[in-house]
Amino acid sequence: MTASPSTSPAADRRRDGSLKQAPADAPLRERKKRRTRQALIDAALEQFTQRGFGGVTLDELCDEVEVSKRTFFRNFTSKEDVAMAPLQDFWTAFLEELQISRPDGGPLLELARDALLSAVDRVADEEWAHRTLLSLRLAEQTPSMHAHSLHFCDRTTQAALEILHRRFNLDNRGDPRPRLAADMLVAAFRYALTGWAVQAARTSEPTSARPPAKQELATRFREAVVALPATLTMTVAPRRTNS
Repeated sequence: MTASPSTSPAADRRRDGSLKQAPADAPLRERKKRRTRQALIDAALEQFTQRGFGGVTLDELCDEVEVSKRTFFRNFTSKEDVAMAPLQDFWTAFLEELQISRPDGGPLLELARDALLSAVDRVADEEWAHRTLLSLRLAEQTPSMHAHSLHFCDRTTQAALEILHRRFNLDNRGDPRPRLAADMLVAAFRYALTGWAVQAARTSEPTSARPPAKQELATRFREAVVALPATLTMTVAPRRTNS
């Protein structure tokens, strides 16, 4: 599914020019901007993986891609921001899908689930899978990345709630259910993402028998959402010990 972190796919893509392109009908300036942004993401993940997050300066990263720091800050706010970009791009796609999902309304959790699955289908190709795995591994070793991720997650949740309030009849801001639904959805996706990452890390080379990354991630997420109602009513009993 994904290449081993010891390889240098970003460098290979920069050499052969196969960086993922913007839509063909996008203006030339926009396509160049997107290519530069993606080059920064690939270079950052490659360098941070090889040398450690703290072992790469912002100047060195910009030199690697041959851009100025001014260009960097047009795209990202910090090293943490560029390192977390694959997942942040995914959640941005989720917000965009949430703005058009189920125009007639329906059960809130199902509506948000469908928007998230649409984002998976739209974003989670093999290159995204590789970048996301590198980003997740870096976050495990880098407290500042973890903190940045939590802050971004909270902003995304708030943005999702604002979209829902704009689109649907959720006028009672004191109702806790929309926020709890959003939090449960995020928790379900994180659970699915963790399991997917663990499984993906065990396979360094893709095989024809394995389904695409997006199918694996979507399946795990669906299963997690299905488990939510039973989670809310789950009861436990004291463990009995032999005296």
